Amino acid sequence: MSAEFQHPIQVVVRRTGLSAHVIRIWEKRYGAVEPGRTATNRRLYSDEQIERLVLLRDLTRAGQSIGFVAKQPTEKLRELATAAGAAGGASVAAASGATAALAGGGGAARSVAVPTAGATPAELLEDCLAAVRALDAHALEQGLTRAETALGAQGMLRRVVAPLAQAIGEEWRAGGITVAHEHFASAVLRTYLAQAARGFAAGGSEPVLLVATPAGQLHELGALLVAAVAANLGWNVTYLGASLPAPEIAGAARQNRTRAVALSLVYPADDPRLEPELSRLRDLLPPEVRIIVGGQAAPAYRPVLDRIGALHVADLAQFASTLDQLRLPTPAAGATPLGAPAS
Repeated sequence: MSAEFQHPIQVVVRRTGLSAHVIRIWEKRYGAVEPGRTATNRRLYSDEQIERLVLLRDLTRAGQSIGFVAKQPTEKLRELATAAGAAGGASVAAASGATAALAGGGGAARSVAVPTAGATPAELLEDCLAAVRALDAHALEQGLTRAETALGAQGMLRRVVAPLAQAIGEEWRAGGITVAHEHFASAVLRTYLAQAARGFAAGGSEPVLLVATPAGQLHELGALLVAAVAANLGWNVTYLGASLPAPEIAGAARQNRTRAVALSLVYPADDPRLEPELSRLRDLLPPEVRIIVGGQAAPAYRPVLDRIGALHVADLAQFASTLDQLRLPTPAAGATPLGAPAS
């Protein structure tokens, strides 16, 4: 076996941001890469193959069909990635248009000017939404798997799961579906995303992100979404669920040595109890723990968010960028911290 095959699947998962499940599907179904094998038949990958998987990841995030790009030589993938704004390791997702984070919302993505094959993100989204309307768990799981295979983990989250969460909320408010449908979707997504996140299992050195919705915020699809996004980006995520009182969130944050707390505010946008709840959370958290807030209702609470120094994110790209900044070393004394006004 060639010495260039040196990286086990866990390393590839960490370096590419793809789940082990998606990597194996891309290998078997599309011939994306052909790993080497150890004497015990474990997969090993080369640096060149990891680069190729990263390029495939960025191009599928940009909306390309894995069936098309997997057939291209690596040099052609580099050209396509450069054309898509993905050169130099920059993520296409980070360069994309607005996609609602912490609540789920649509957004236009930059795409490469090459033909696509198979289902479009819009079609994948509609399949998932139809499964929610029908309360069909198997169909919803199949739809998510197709989306992850075609778009990659981040592409699935950004272009299917996020707008799915938004669409479910809109249909619920319009009376088209019931609370039961939202709870059903949350249950299926929670299970699916937890399984997908196993490929990004924390090794102990990753920063900890705690995700929840505060007391009175009962809609958890957005929180599930950002928990999955953060896990995919290499964070050790503790997901607490919906409608937790400030003392419970703060207690969990202290126990887990949390670096940041991400809160989803979706509905309602006029809860008079939420402002004191957020203020209390800030008082109870260690001063070094940052609060990240997003969601459809977040702008309505902007005064209290500014007062407690929360980091307000409007979309997944901004959320990912915020997480990247929070992973940087603590700024030196006198430096302006993330989210603070410059003097």
